[in-house]
Amino acid sequence: MVCDFFHPNVGGVENHIYLLSVNLLKRGHKVVIVTHSYPPSRVGIRWLVPGLKVYHVPLPVLVSGATLPNYLTFLPWIRPILLREHITIIHGHASLSSFAQEAILHSHLFGIRTVFTDHSLFALDDATGILTNKLLAAALNNVDAAICVSHTARENTVLRANLDPRTVYVIPNALIAEQFQPQAVPPSDTITIVVISRLAYRKGVDLLVASAPRVCAAFPNVRFLIGGDGPKMIDLLQMREKHMLQDRIELVGAVSHSDVRNLLIRGTIYLNTSLTEAFGIGLLEAACTGLYVVSTRVGGVPEVLPEDMISFAHPNEDDVVHALTKAIAIIKAGEHDPFRAHERVKSMYSWEEITKRTEVVYEDIMKRTPIDLWTRIHRTLRLGPFAGIIYGIILVVECLFFFVLEWAFPREDIHYVKEDWDMAKFSE
Repeated sequence: MVCDFFHPNVGGVENHIYLLSVNLLKRGHKVVIVTHSYPPSRVGIRWLVPGLKVYHVPLPVLVSGATLPNYLTFLPWIRPILLREHITIIHGHASLSSFAQEAILHSHLFGIRTVFTDHSLFALDDATGILTNKLLAAALNNVDAAICVSHTARENTVLRANLDPRTVYVIPNALIAEQFQPQAVPPSDTITIVVISRLAYRKGVDLLVASAPRVCAAFPNVRFLIGGDGPKMIDLLQMREKHMLQDRIELVGAVSHSDVRNLLIRGTIYLNTSLTEAFGIGLLEAACTGLYVVSTRVGGVPEVLPEDMISFAHPNEDDVVHALTKAIAIIKAGEHDPFRAHERVKSMYSWEEITKRTEVVYEDIMKRTPIDLWTRIHRTLRLGPFAGIIYGIILVVECLFFFVLEWAFPREDIHYVKEDWDMAKFSE
């Protein structure tokens, strides 16, 4: 597993990689993770329960937890790891991860098959999207298979990276349902709407700022509980001050993943106002904890929950207020059973099932004929008159640099890990 985003950072991609890796370990596979270092002390090899080996490569972070696209700089680090650990498949994660893209680029040098999981949606017509999509198209030009977390995300990735749709699979996220048990609460007239999100524009915080005062004015027994931090926190503070809602809107700040359930059980309705969302693991966690969900109808969100467990709104202020009004009526009428919702989510999303489906992808790519170097060069040149030439040069120089490394640091001098991977020794 290769990605810039991993623990000790906390997030959806980080948790996905960790839980998928742990379940692959339980099914008898050998899994190691490669990510960047976390100063001052998390450098080198670390171990996570229940026996997950993590390589922290000492390369500097550029922005938002991602490293600068190094290409040739990463090769001297990834080469000994792939060789000493006897790696047969590289599984990269996240479009904005330089490590994932570079590991896939270098895979052909070792005869290793590649899989890429895309966790996000990106636009096709803005500057950020155009640049990111060109980088992604170059990285996935020769990938053996790609995985997306929803059908909407699959369509987006196929268009952005110009992939063959037959090589792109849909495998959703999952959760450990036992960690999100509902809690029986005594009847109360107060309805609490919970929001847990990064407070940024993409997460639709402007919609929350506009709609929350209107809902509070229409329903005196409704309060908001907002968890998260980000650049839009100041807008929420100003809105609360302007409308004098200090006793109705509670801002709890950043929330660690271990505290998410404790925050969710204080609520009745979960609100998501995202402007773009590939899947929405937060919706799944809220529904599993027994909350009724209200969300904007964007991206892959409509694929997450059955229609009787969620109310949708278009990403505008009036529709969000209308959807919350509908949800409040459902709660008052007693039409939503938290414990039944928990059991339904538990049966629909499990890491055991997701792991088995991922194994099918691995088995499929191992049966295919490897892509030879000339085919790779030909595909790279088709990226365009500008990007194609640049990436073609990178590919040729990469091959020459690889031979230099083979000469300077012979494989015979590498300390290889013994093939004695046994989960039984980690059972305790």
